[in-house]
Amino acid sequence: MKFLIVVAHPDDEVLGAGASIYKWIKNGHSVDVCVMSSEAKARQFRPEDKELQNNTNESLRYLGVNNIYRADFPNIEMNTVPHLHLVQFIEKTLQVSAPDIVITHHSSDTNNDHVQTSKACQAAVRLFQRRTDMKRIKEVWYMEVPSSTEWNIDNPSDAFHPNCFVEIGVDGVYAKSEALAKYRGVMRAYPHPRSKEYLKSLACMRGSQWGLEYAEAFQIAIREF
Repeated sequence: MKFLIVVAHPDDEVLGAGASIYKWIKNGHSVDVCVMSSEAKARQFRPEDKELQNNTNESLRYLGVNNIYRADFPNIEMNTVPHLHLVQFIEKTLQVSAPDIVITHHSSDTNNDHVQTSKACQAAVRLFQRRTDMKRIKEVWYMEVPSSTEWNIDNPSDAFHPNCFVEIGVDGVYAKSEALAKYRGVMRAYPHPRSKEYLKSLACMRGSQWGLEYAEAFQIAIREF
């Protein structure tokens, strides 16, 4: 199975699906990551884009990710970019990556870049309907990103509602924390959502929802049977 994770920022892929990426690759699947904004601007403790790129490479190499596709849309200002430009970049990535399953942000996330990425991804995944030379996408999933997804307080009815739980085990929990720690300045002390304690407790809670020890949760938006 081939997965493509489409995220707004470097580290979102680890926060939302890092343990699952680790397990999928360990079990013989392939994972690519598409990052819409590679800028360090507005990121605390990140003075240069090059350092952020190196952090991303190190983190995803640790998890075993196959390919990284990078765009340079403005960080925290993606709402200033024409929607079509975002869609077209993701479409190009889909043509090269040829995934079976696409995973992106939930469109109700508090972070506006996440919203723009999600909506652009929703539009882009339809490309196979117009292109007979493209591999058909089988599923589209949403993921939760700690410190963003849980802050959807305006419209709870449109919140993230998990219906898919990936068993990750204690080794997956560890791998996720290790991969995230390779992004300098991202980890925080508990009780911040980007702490080791929180990530482990979230995995424990999501696992218990489906009778598992540890899990990452996703919301399946579209599935082909």
